[in-house]
Amino acid sequence: MKGGYVDGFMLTIPKGNVADYTKMAKEGAKVWKKFGALAYYECEGDDLVIAPSNGMKTRSFIDASKAKPEDTVWFSFIVFKNRKHRDAVNKKVMAFFEEKYKDKADQKMPFDPRKMAYGGFKTVVGQ
Repeated sequence: MKGGYVDGFMLTIPKGNVADYTKMAKEGAKVWKKFGALAYYECEGDDLVIAPSNGMKTRSFIDASKAKPEDTVWFSFIVFKNRKHRDAVNKKVMAFFEEKYKDKADQKMPFDPRKMAYGGFKTVVGQ
C-alpha cells in the first residue's frame, strides 16, 4: 500500500451496533474512494489484550479507548497521496454527506463520537 498521508481513527462500537456501523462504513468506503482516497480500511479489534513479557509498560487499545465489555474497539484509516490531497478529498466527501443527510441531522450514530480519537498522519515509513 502506497500513500503519503493517513487519517487514522480509534473508536468503540457497542457490540449491538456493529452491523449498523459496518453498513455505514461500507458506504463511507465507497464515497471516500469515489472522491479519490487511495485506500479505506475499517478494522475491528481481534487480539487487543497486551501481556508484555519483556517488562515494557504498555496500554491496550481497550484501555486507551476506555471500552466497556459491551464494546468492540475499531482502528480505521484512510490513505491519501499527501495532506493537500486529503484535504481536497475530505472537502468533497463532507459536501456529499451534508447534502445527502441534510434532512436527517438528528439521525443517531451507531457509536458515540465523543469516544472517538482522530488524527492526520504523514507517512514516515511505508511500502
